Amino acid sequence: MAEDDDAKIRILQSLRGKICEAKNLGSVSGPNRQRDLCTFCTISLDQEEVFRTKVFDKSVCPFYGEDFYFEIPRPFQCLSFYVYAKSVFQRDLPVGKVSIRKDDLCKYSGKENWFSLQTVDPNSEVQGKVHLEMRLSEVITENGSTGQHISVRIIECKELPLISGQNCDPYATVSLVGPARSDQKKTKVKKKTSNPHFEETFFFEVTRSYSRRTQFNVEEEDIEKLEIKVDLWNNENLAQDVFLGETRVPVKILQSDHIHKAWYLLQPKGNGNKSKSDDLGSLRLKLTYIEDTVLPSACYTPLCTLLLKSPDVKPISASAAHILGDICRERYEVVLPMVRLLLHNNRFVPFVSAVAALELDNTQEANTIFRGNSLATRCIDDMMKIVGKNYLSVTLKPVIDEICESNKTCEIDPIKLKEGDNVEVNKENLQGYVQKVFSSITQSSSNCPPLMCDVFRSLRHLACKRFPGDPHVQYSAVSSFVFLRFFAVAVLSPHSFQLRSHHPDPEISRTLTLISKTIQTLGSWGSLSKKLSSFKETYMYDFFKSFQEEKCIEKVKKFLDEISSNVSKESSGLEDAVVLKEGEVQKRAQGRKPPGMKTFKKRWLRLTNRELSYHKHKGKDADRTINVKNIRAVEKVDESAFNRKNMFQVVHSEKPLYVQAGNCVEASEWLEVLSQVSRCNEGRLATFHPSNYTSGAWQCCQSLSSNAPGCKPCTTTMLANLQLDIDCDREAERIFSLLSANDTKLQSMEDACASLAVYQGPQREPEEYSKFTIQEPKETFHTLKQLRNIMEELQRQHNSRNDVRQYGSLDNPIVGKTS
Repeated sequence: MAEDDDAKIRILQSLRGKICEAKNLGSVSGPNRQRDLCTFCTISLDQEEVFRTKVFDKSVCPFYGEDFYFEIPRPFQCLSFYVYAKSVFQRDLPVGKVSIRKDDLCKYSGKENWFSLQTVDPNSEVQGKVHLEMRLSEVITENGSTGQHISVRIIECKELPLISGQNCDPYATVSLVGPARSDQKKTKVKKKTSNPHFEETFFFEVTRSYSRRTQFNVEEEDIEKLEIKVDLWNNENLAQDVFLGETRVPVKILQSDHIHKAWYLLQPKGNGNKSKSDDLGSLRLKLTYIEDTVLPSACYTPLCTLLLKSPDVKPISASAAHILGDICRERYEVVLPMVRLLLHNNRFVPFVSAVAALELDNTQEANTIFRGNSLATRCIDDMMKIVGKNYLSVTLKPVIDEICESNKTCEIDPIKLKEGDNVEVNKENLQGYVQKVFSSITQSSSNCPPLMCDVFRSLRHLACKRFPGDPHVQYSAVSSFVFLRFFAVAVLSPHSFQLRSHHPDPEISRTLTLISKTIQTLGSWGSLSKKLSSFKETYMYDFFKSFQEEKCIEKVKKFLDEISSNVSKESSGLEDAVVLKEGEVQKRAQGRKPPGMKTFKKRWLRLTNRELSYHKHKGKDADRTINVKNIRAVEKVDESAFNRKNMFQVVHSEKPLYVQAGNCVEASEWLEVLSQVSRCNEGRLATFHPSNYTSGAWQCCQSLSSNAPGCKPCTTTMLANLQLDIDCDREAERIFSLLSANDTKLQSMEDACASLAVYQGPQREPEEYSKFTIQEPKETFHTLKQLRNIMEELQRQHNSRNDVRQYGSLDNPIVGKTS
């Protein structure tokens, strides 16, 4: 039973951050002159590129400003950021890199740091792990003396890097190295694989011999100087072989007649050249790496139960969810897992209504309603980003794409006008864009998700109850979210809301800034004089006056009425096709190809909520379209099927579509979004073939019929709302980690409750107590005690599982020694 529980433990990793800017980038070899340096940055997990910025033109101090977020789908040793100089006539040239070991990422979490660029040395570009079995044994020689030999069995390797985008042809060399000796032996070359199985054993004689009466001792000085060295190489045939990594194992760790068997991480060569830190420039990065060890579901039941009953606790400030937000109010990421958990269990609306009512009790003026960064506003912000993702895409993406691609000049600030600009033409361009964005928003009520409508309806009711004499507060309570915190922010930063793949150019960003400022003013509620007074700039004041305020107010009022009415609103469904994901992939040909024709070709893959299509190039007509309703399974493909990594298959009404993604992150994202959009389809398969059908048989199970049922169970998917498909165990683990990290504040809050419950006079609590919201000390103290008991039990569960984690296993390999 314990083994079953351990099998359910998951290690989940994610990375969030920003590539901010570079300074004083050094020159590179090649035709690029320093003043013409066009650069871009990439992110790599070990040696696999998973993210790339736009190219920044002609600057040695470029400001990239690129946000990134992705789930990390596999183990890794090192996170690396590379700066490349763009080259037209040859390969892009590396300027330098920043490499951070996984174990060191926590030192930089959540903060911006400057990192010096280091030289990109081929001998340091390694990844993967090797499985070794070694034994030091006594042997009796022909003359009767006792000597030793070492047997080294190299079993297999995992996760070797791709070479030029393809699997490598690896082989290993095994050496016994020490003073005045270096015996080397070599395995066979394994073709086209990143996970080679060698299963070869080599023997090395230790030169010193002993008489049979001598006690064998592995701690002798000469033994201490011996090492087993394993190098991995890619066979390049006519060219020089490429170094893939090495590990060194001291012979002294081998016990006589005992087998040492372990996984080792491959390491770079220790003698790689290192540049001075100030030669190549520096890179400013902001990183947040999160690793969660998610236990079986039953472990989180008490914590989830306590959090989910929060909406029913009176007062709401004494609930577990409110306490979490209270003790971690300065940390933005705290609210998100709690919101996800409440959403998944249909408890969000009552909770946010209760915390909004608490905030309104402390709001003295109607015109400041929901303007602060409170628990209520943070919860609603996160809810809208989760639930309203497709709503934003349908409403804004077409017009945002038009703005970014047409690239009309819209600058209306006289100081920022360029030579030859016409301010009246620019004003006309800007006004046209604003009208399109404003119309798209005010005509979008039918697509507003029902859950958002439920929240807006509750906010409207609470605002009217708190300020019964103000006829406009029912609208300002809603517009402060839907216009100021949702649409205006998405227009300002479309990349952050997945409306664009990269941040726009500075000129387009300026246009979007002007549009966003105008939209949030048009959507705000109040008199024209108040709106105009909000503009500090004269040019914005004059521009806004060009809009017909009465007509705009009527449109806004109608829109707000529709998304916050008392009538329960059913989802109308999305009338337009929504692009869920698109990108360049390698696609295997569907039909038979003549001999010599390539079976894999580059294609642009595009998925909407209606269909999956592939195109020769982005923007071209589709070569083939698959209706999403016809998808029967989406699964990974074994690497051995085509000798390619990061492959998946889309099984539809005809034959499988085999696709290779650019990297492990892309493959994981395609699998997730395709599975989500097709999981409610009729005729979903229960089994699939993880390999391909070739030479008259399935390579995975050797079934002869091409129509034979699959030999492996399909990945199970939850039949739930697409937007609310949430991993509750992971969210509960995040909450546990956040509570544990703030244990000191929990204790301070507990002390404050105890003090307030005993002392009934004027409040004279220490200053730190005033940071907490404590309305009912006894009720809050009771919840805190429950939280602490649950945390202690969860910590015990983590400790018991960590104790049995084997060092040197596949999931916890030994960090190999280097030269």
